[in-house]
Amino acid sequence: MKKFDHSLLKDPRYFSDGRMDAHSDHTYYRCEEEREDGKTSFRHSLNGLWKFHYARNYASAITGFEEEAYSCKDWEDIYVPAHIQMEGYDAPQYANVQYPWEGHEEIYPGQIPERFNPVASYVKYFTVPEHMKGKRLFISFQGAESGLALWLNGAFVGYSEDSFTPSEFELTDYLKDGQNKLAAQVFKWTSSSWCEDQDFFRFSGIYRDVYLYTVPDTHAYDLQIRAIPEENLDMADLEVKVKTWGKGSIVFRLEKDGECVLEEKKSLTEAGSEKADAEPFYIQKTNSSKTVQNSFAWKINNPKLWSAEDPQLYDLTIELYDEAGAVQEVIPQKVGFRRFEMKNGIMTLNGKRIVFKGVNRHEFSSVSGRHVSEEELRKDLRIMKQNNINAIRTCHYPDTSLIYQLCDEYGIYMIDETNLESHGSWDVAEFTKDYTHVVPHNKPEWLDMMLDRANFMYQRDKNHPAILIWSCGNESFGGKDIYEMSQLFRKNDPTRLVHYEGLFHDRSYNDTSDMESQMYPSVEAIKEFLAKDDSKPFICCEYTHAMGNSCGAMHKYTDLTDTEPKYQGGFIWDYIDQSIYKKDRYGKEFQAYGGDFGERPTDYNFSGNGIAYGGDREPSPKMQEVKFNYQNITAEVTADTVKVINKNLFVNTDTFDCKVTLAKNGKVIRTEALETAVEPLSEKEYKLPFEKAEAAGEYTVTVSFHLKEEKVWASAGHEIAFGQYVYQLKEDVPDGKSDSAETAITAEKDVCVSDAFVKKPQIIRSTHNIGVRGEHFEVMFSVLNGGLVSYKYAGKEMIEAIPKPNFWRAPTDNDCGNLMQMRYAQWKIASMYLSHKEYRKGAYGPSNSPQTEETDHSVKVTFTYLMPTTPASECQLTYEVFGDGKVKTTLTYDPVKELGDMPEFGVIFKFNADYDNVQWYGLGEAETYADRKKGAKLGIYQNKVVDNIARYMVPQECGAKEEVRWAKVTDRKGRGMYFEMDGEPMMFSALPYTPHEMENAMHPYELPQIHYTVVRVAKDQMGIGGDDSWGAYTHQEYLLNADGKMEFSFSFKGI
Repeated sequence: MKKFDHSLLKDPRYFSDGRMDAHSDHTYYRCEEEREDGKTSFRHSLNGLWKFHYARNYASAITGFEEEAYSCKDWEDIYVPAHIQMEGYDAPQYANVQYPWEGHEEIYPGQIPERFNPVASYVKYFTVPEHMKGKRLFISFQGAESGLALWLNGAFVGYSEDSFTPSEFELTDYLKDGQNKLAAQVFKWTSSSWCEDQDFFRFSGIYRDVYLYTVPDTHAYDLQIRAIPEENLDMADLEVKVKTWGKGSIVFRLEKDGECVLEEKKSLTEAGSEKADAEPFYIQKTNSSKTVQNSFAWKINNPKLWSAEDPQLYDLTIELYDEAGAVQEVIPQKVGFRRFEMKNGIMTLNGKRIVFKGVNRHEFSSVSGRHVSEEELRKDLRIMKQNNINAIRTCHYPDTSLIYQLCDEYGIYMIDETNLESHGSWDVAEFTKDYTHVVPHNKPEWLDMMLDRANFMYQRDKNHPAILIWSCGNESFGGKDIYEMSQLFRKNDPTRLVHYEGLFHDRSYNDTSDMESQMYPSVEAIKEFLAKDDSKPFICCEYTHAMGNSCGAMHKYTDLTDTEPKYQGGFIWDYIDQSIYKKDRYGKEFQAYGGDFGERPTDYNFSGNGIAYGGDREPSPKMQEVKFNYQNITAEVTADTVKVINKNLFVNTDTFDCKVTLAKNGKVIRTEALETAVEPLSEKEYKLPFEKAEAAGEYTVTVSFHLKEEKVWASAGHEIAFGQYVYQLKEDVPDGKSDSAETAITAEKDVCVSDAFVKKPQIIRSTHNIGVRGEHFEVMFSVLNGGLVSYKYAGKEMIEAIPKPNFWRAPTDNDCGNLMQMRYAQWKIASMYLSHKEYRKGAYGPSNSPQTEETDHSVKVTFTYLMPTTPASECQLTYEVFGDGKVKTTLTYDPVKELGDMPEFGVIFKFNADYDNVQWYGLGEAETYADRKKGAKLGIYQNKVVDNIARYMVPQECGAKEEVRWAKVTDRKGRGMYFEMDGEPMMFSALPYTPHEMENAMHPYELPQIHYTVVRVAKDQMGIGGDDSWGAYTHQEYLLNADGKMEFSFSFKGI
């Protein structure tokens, strides 16, 4: 009897032993009734509780546990499917490039860790279900990480590696009557782990479904379905290849929307069809079944074509009968007719140039790791479709089968990626040129494993129309082995293209990839590359790295798809934060990241790059920009017209409702419908249903497109695209009165507009304080403390701390990656430690006394602040107090050349936390930044102050609002402080914390309890960047201009 040899786990040539051949992921039912119920009696789930033993290495595992005589019934229980690290054994370990054993054991490819390499021993006692007795019995492990050895009743059944495709074995020869003992050992790290160095949490265990299955006497073991339109698209070839066991006949029925398109019965011959020209082959050398391939082909007239925009699917039903004519199995299969090909160096779908508006998606749940529930998966796909994402790259392994079915149904293009990444084996070798330990590279001992992984993914997933591209893997350098993988895909499947990015680092086999694929190039770098070499279309398989507060200047990439035909889009990194529910020391739940489980080495919060949050999987504020940049309809709006540019390839705009709204000073005053009918890839101008306004005010015209009817991913009325235009009309004003734009904007509010007839405030000069008093208010400036120390309105003190100039923001993850804190550190020091005192003249040096000035209508008080920078610098803060309580505030700074620009230029206030409501007239609804505001709309918005804390895994800058006209923070009675722009819109932020408090916290639970509402009003803030998160700077045009004198004014007033 064959024995399991653990020493073989070190050998990359040992990855499969006794495993069944790969096959398609179709489900077969005993009869039509089963199919309608969606439950097949050919399968019996083994999900649930298994007996379990954990050992930290193989030497500590229990020898002989698999033997029948060894009782495991007193072992612990564990749920299957699940990662053992999510069930209390070992710990989740997040690492990006570095291998998880580095620093613990000095090993190289061809070796595996021995001191710490967890071994999970599983036992399941089962009795063969009555209806399966007497049949051949098989077992399917849909996913086990990373090596699985299997025994039944003490006999070694087989072994398998590849954590992300099914491992199936025949159990028939090892079964006995009554209770059977199924034993499995899962090894965390095997030789193949050198090729599973993906940027993710490192888990192990049986983490996808496990089930027993049997087959009828006449059975389709594998299906290959190809539904390819001819070039003119008015006819299509439907080709079905069936690998069968047993004799009999087969019936095909193709339906579209309930109407029969094709029905035909064919006989299954033992020799197979001559057309197939395929020799019979054997599934296993023992207890084999003769597998015969039969090929069938039809012509389909005027097929309805599948695309992400209009995912038309046909229903193909295949029924197999035995020789007596009794039905043996019923197979339902969705079929999508679509033609994907390279034409003149451009990727086309159904004849049109395709643009990928994509995202990378790790299969990840904060609850259960890489075992994602159907509910979570469907939520992901709904949110993607709602936000105009049209493509997924499965990074960097094949996902669970359900996602492919849902992408067929929802309409999402896919790059299906082989389970391969060996980043840690070559990131240094790329520079040293020592390729000794690079895998797989050109090493023959790794080739079969690579081909096996590619083949298993291809065979399982080949019938899904959503998959347009096969990918050989990720970040695994270059070489012959990966080239051979690409050839396997091409040989098996000429209907799709092949992708691989690693050629960028090693061009020795440049034909491995059909397209040029790069990660995180700048837009300029893409243009430069294509100017030199445009032999292949170009995509970014990863771009706009969405770590924390990111995705700035994303629009530059999406704009390029409109102007550069060879650039065909990209895939954002990535969809969801890899974070795990954990409790802090006080029992409060939070989202944990790398290092939070005590694991080392780790890459900490580099696991958080999602445009959706971990945990509840809700969209993060970045999604607002993604949705706009990815929309397929552009509306170029003026005061009375709209040019509609339809970028859809196949869908007319008349399939959507078009709505036009007119708002005055932020309040909607008219909403009208507009009928549009713009053909795909064309444009048309329409007159709006109302004329340009005439009365003074600021007007916002918004043209939006909405779903007419409910879809599987959104309800009717869901907005899919918009465009907006803003214009101001100023009233004719008599001489001497302000005609500034904000007068028109805020006239209705009548809060902060000082009337010339309001009585001039009274000034009270004292030795240590300067008071200014008017009707309903009183302001006090401290000579001693250097600033505004009191603002009382209606008898209530509103200022909790002296407002100060502020030049700092809590660094974002991108800031940390490009060393912003080091480059701009002097501005943090200036913000924290500026003073009215002349610190250079000693501890008892003189103070800068405030300058006072009285005008006909106001009192001005100016403070000069010295900033401890090198070279030294200073700024002025002027308060001009009017008789109605309005305080016009002006910050000025004469730049010191050596200091350069700053992260922010404005004023910071602290109010009581009772002022916890914020309303603003500016861009919204989500936070906006100089380089991330294309997807925002001008309007009036409101929320709670605490709502503006984005749930980024590490606290950082968040909640900013660009182009704000006015804003207010109020308590539950509606009383508080009102802020207004002065001439130019401003940046506004209301948070419960200062930038420094946020910067000091590495987790949300480290933030202090809320005591204040912290308001920052600024000329602007530097953009957040996002080309990458490890060095890319904010683009120059989104930095503050510090070349000349800087000045910023705004007003505030109690309400």
